[in-house]
Amino acid sequence: MKSPCYCSTLRAAARKATALYDMALAPVGVNVAQYGLLRRIERRGTVSLTELGRISELDRSTVGRNARVLKRLGLVRLAAADDQREAAVSLTDEGVETLARATPMWEAAQRRVEEALGPNGAETLHALAGSL
Repeated sequence: MKSPCYCSTLRAAARKATALYDMALAPVGVNVAQYGLLRRIERRGTVSLTELGRISELDRSTVGRNARVLKRLGLVRLAAADDQREAAVSLTDEGVETLARATPMWEAAQRRVEEALGPNGAETLHALAGSL
């Protein structure tokens, strides 16, 4: 093989970025995946697990498992959605508070990534990722 495996390179970069964000968010007790779900829930108010999976680009079963973890942490509540066969998720007061405390930490991680990527690096990253 003459060229590096693009998949391996992307996965290594994703692991490094995840570790950076997870370390930044550790003081509030959530990881970057949980923070992302909480932020999406906040933006939607109350959202079905199916819709949350769609907007998160995750399987509904994965979102369901992650939502149950967030429920155990006291950050979200699960209830029946309009369609009684579906579950809906919304933030608890503690979830709102956790997001408020976590956001400056997430923003600091964002700045670290932007600094590491250099001028225009974030825009280039978005363009390259969007082309896959």
